[in-house]
Amino acid sequence: MPDLPAAAESTRMYREVRESAAAIARQLEANRDVIGELATRLRRERPALVATGARGSSDNAATFAKYLIETRLGVTTASAAPSVQSVYAARTGLDGALFLAISQSGRSPDLVAQAGAAREAGARVVAMVNVVDSPLAAAADVVVPLHAGPELRVAATKSYLCSLSALLHLAAEWAGDACLRDALARVPEALERGWQHDWTALVDGLAAARNLFVVGRGFGLSAAQEVALKFKETCGLHAEAFSAAEVQHGPMTLVERGFPVLLFAQHDDSYDGTLAVAERFRERDARVWVAAPGGGDLEFAVTADPACAPLLAVHRCYGAINALALRRGRDPDAPPHLRKVTETR
Repeated sequence: MPDLPAAAESTRMYREVRESAAAIARQLEANRDVIGELATRLRRERPALVATGARGSSDNAATFAKYLIETRLGVTTASAAPSVQSVYAARTGLDGALFLAISQSGRSPDLVAQAGAAREAGARVVAMVNVVDSPLAAAADVVVPLHAGPELRVAATKSYLCSLSALLHLAAEWAGDACLRDALARVPEALERGWQHDWTALVDGLAAARNLFVVGRGFGLSAAQEVALKFKETCGLHAEAFSAAEVQHGPMTLVERGFPVLLFAQHDDSYDGTLAVAERFRERDARVWVAAPGGGDLEFAVTADPACAPLLAVHRCYGAINALALRRGRDPDAPPHLRKVTETR
């Protein structure tokens, strides 16, 4: 068997994850003007609603957008289903709303149709997209480039992280939040620092696992959703994401001795509640890991603003997922049955 640590560093997934810090630093500098102008316009227009359109990892980023915009700006934010337009040909009222489309490729026909319909319905359409000459970008009023650079492997990693940083950048400028702005500026360095934390215990503990719960609350729910998706895609592990509130209802009945549970926590008002849920799992003899900034069973880098924590947590977890895929005899760069662009209609 090849040396797994060495093999892990040879994958395209590993290289793309490690490129994320530089990509985010590049993005923050390159997008200063477009984000500043958009934030000024949004302060003037004061949209009462933000609707998001996205698929896959980008939809996980949209979950983050909901918590970020609602908590920092007080604007109701909801996920809009692309099939309302692409399948049912229905029209919804979005006059004066902000429609936020998030995509790596910008080529999924249903998202393009959704963005066009939102614009016709009176929304201001903003596309956060990695491919700036894509059909989705062409359908938008404003394009916020993700600047992730080429992402060649099937499972998106750095484009998800760059989506989060773009959302944080927009929220900081829209709200005039100097603390968030400063914390975000330190994220690239924190990503490099956090990479040194050892997550081998998670790789060892999931090597033979068949099922996994991934749990988060608030900002951390997006991290749970994204990580669960990557465990499925690259490791062939049946992982399901839950809110720390919702998992205590029906899903808790599935947990028995040794059942693996990964929880993401950040130092905000959800922190104590998330740790309390972890303790409930431990009382059922589950195999529990809590990932938290500066502590927990699994550690990632500390940030001055808890809204940045999911970005740092997922970045470090990507490294563990890459190693776990190899440990389970799978190629993280070529998941079976998947394509880079899923052209749903």
